[in-house]
Amino acid sequence: MNPNAQLLLEGPRGRRFCLELAMELDPDISTAVFQLQRSGEVVSGAYRVQSPPPDGSGADPIPVRSLEQLSAALAAVDLADLDTGRIQAALARSVDSAMYWQEPDGEDVLAGHPIIRSAFARLAEHLASSPVMEWFGEPRRAEQWAIDWRSANARAPLPKDPQQTLRKWAADTRAEEARFARERLRGPHAAWSGRWWSIPLGLVTTVGRLPAGLSLVEDGLGWQQATAIPVYGRGRTFEVRSEEDWILLCRCFPLEVTASRRHDWFRTTGRDGRWVIPDWERVAGEWDALHLTPLCYLSSATRALQVDTETASVIAGWDPGSTIWLTDVVREGDGLRQDWHLDSDGSTWISTP
Repeated sequence: MNPNAQLLLEGPRGRRFCLELAMELDPDISTAVFQLQRSGEVVSGAYRVQSPPPDGSGADPIPVRSLEQLSAALAAVDLADLDTGRIQAALARSVDSAMYWQEPDGEDVLAGHPIIRSAFARLAEHLASSPVMEWFGEPRRAEQWAIDWRSANARAPLPKDPQQTLRKWAADTRAEEARFARERLRGPHAAWSGRWWSIPLGLVTTVGRLPAGLSLVEDGLGWQQATAIPVYGRGRTFEVRSEEDWILLCRCFPLEVTASRRHDWFRTTGRDGRWVIPDWERVAGEWDALHLTPLCYLSSATRALQVDTETASVIAGWDPGSTIWLTDVVREGDGLRQDWHLDSDGSTWISTP
């Protein structure tokens, strides 16, 4: 199998991307997915699709025959109408459905079932060899845009003083970790929630493509308008192209967040253990910016990435294709700011003249 096709099928977001694309191409698949979810067992508000126990005891809440029928439809889906618009829309839905504070939803669970995952092979191979997806693995582009999600009339400046932002983030993260270690129940099933993201907020974050970058947002707040600010930045950019790149950051600059992330990330990944994220204040001593490729996001986000024998990490809250600027090297460019708004259907971003 094409290595990029394998990467798509390794991650929950990649498998959800394949499922969303198949449902876009064939309405009958969308109907079948809906019906399979309805027949699944409801656990903590999420539809769970379970395989038969290895010893053969018990019953699968979803009949294997139904899964096999869906599998056959997925394997035979007509790819003739696959185009940039459909790929972009499916990717946006996969990103929008990423959750780090509760169990995976029904589509994520269904897409991860071994029978369904195997059925994605043909679609994944096609996607991996398609020119439409070449940008999924490309490094940070020179042209970048910072997105201001307020109204077009609010001409906000770029955030300043990243060093101060990172100092405060590091201090707050350590203080929160210490407090939660004292106050939170240690059992992973306890109904605790809090900060679930693994990146610092408040820094300049940019995208390299418009309007694609406007749709690829985790945990969005339903924005209807956006202003794209042209920026340029130089310096050392660390490319996060694979889970190994993220793991390297965690090994070189570890910051433990077990107490503060344990309950949320257990619900998301099913793993109970120690958690770390990169200490971004220390990362800034060596790198000016970090760029996450969409392909790495699809293969690695919303799953536990093993850092060493005792610790793991999660890529959470980092939008695919975006760049985080850790040092004061990014400036607004000479080009014009662009105003964008969602169309009446709320599905397409349109540039405002």
